[in-house]
Amino acid sequence: MISDRDPRFTSEIWTNLYYMLGTKLAFSTAYHPQTDVPAERMIQTMEDILRSFCAYVMEYQNHEVYTHDWVTLLPEVQLVYTTSQHYTTGKLPSLVEKGWNPLFSVDHLKKNILTIHPTPKDLHNMWKKACDTAAKFIAEAKEYSKQ
Repeated sequence: MISDRDPRFTSEIWTNLYYMLGTKLAFSTAYHPQTDVPAERMIQTMEDILRSFCAYVMEYQNHEVYTHDWVTLLPEVQLVYTTSQHYTTGKLPSLVEKGWNPLFSVDHLKKNILTIHPTPKDLHNMWKKACDTAAKFIAEAKEYSKQ
């Protein structure tokens, strides 16, 4: 793994953790983020998606308060990102990394479920909207990166 020289990654606890996991942590040269271009590009893409997602699209209601909390959106954005075809490989990252694509269990929810607030269908619709929107922004980010 290649990381910047952030003190969180250079600390003894991280060094020991990587040793125990049998992985090697290499550090990029200071002020040269191009050392790890794929990771930097992925981080930039995720930031762009989350910025667009939080600023213009999604509003989640939590205890009568609306928030643009990117942490809440991160799992959906990550899932859509890893299950979207990427420009450089022409493949889905989850397929490249694991050899298979995850199944979306929420797509298999039955339509006639007892009504509760919020209903599973409501949760499914919200999740689906989040995924569709993230996919749209990923497509726009791909087009932008081609320019």
